[in-house]
Amino acid sequence: MTNAALVLIVGSLAVFLGAIVQGGVGFGLGLVAAPVLTMMAPDLMPGAIQVVNMTLPLFTLAVEWRRVDWRGLGFALLGRLPGSAIAAVIVVYFSVYTRGIFVAVMVLVAVALTARALSVPRNGYTITSAGFVSGITGTATGIGGPPIALVYQNAKGPQIRATLAMFFCLSAAQSLVILHLVGELPGQALLTGSVLIVPMVLGFLVSGPLRRYLDGGKVRVAVLTVAALSAVGLIVQNVITAL
Repeated sequence: MTNAALVLIVGSLAVFLGAIVQGGVGFGLGLVAAPVLTMMAPDLMPGAIQVVNMTLPLFTLAVEWRRVDWRGLGFALLGRLPGSAIAAVIVVYFSVYTRGIFVAVMVLVAVALTARALSVPRNGYTITSAGFVSGITGTATGIGGPPIALVYQNAKGPQIRATLAMFFCLSAAQSLVILHLVGELPGQALLTGSVLIVPMVLGFLVSGPLRRYLDGGKVRVAVLTVAALSAVGLIVQNVITAL
């Protein structure tokens, strides 16, 4: 089996599981899939996952777009633009191995914040700040959901899913443009991301019937555990490679 085939097989499984989680709770695709894809094909990241990140939200928006918090979305996008500019510098001037460590650290931070479910007030300042952090982590690693999700955690289900979906779609499109402008979006990344849309769609379809169960404590713990283990594995891999 070729390395490309293995990347597609394992990557498809990671995207499938991540799509199930995100389809139910509003975020989680990058948290699950990004460390796996970065571990297996760092030269294709974050472009490949951004293709999927841009596509998945369209399915949620097709059903729940009327529930978008447009005011909050504006603040989030306002903060994301300068964050994405900083991420462009990271992508250009840091090696794929260093970025791999960055991905892993961001996953572990996201897992810690998600597990603790910190109470954050939702206002213009916090949403803009979350958008800024999301711009850095999302563009550089493909994991931009946790900062925004943390701010919107107390919103109603449809509102958080719709607002996050619109934010993720526009953010991923912005990141792809920036990656292209700085020469960090190879054609193979776009091709791989396009292929991964198939398991993403399947995962989203599966998430519908399972949605009522996805907020259960056991599922939450399992998802966070898998994400954390993937991040630790990514750190070990990059440290060994650097030696």
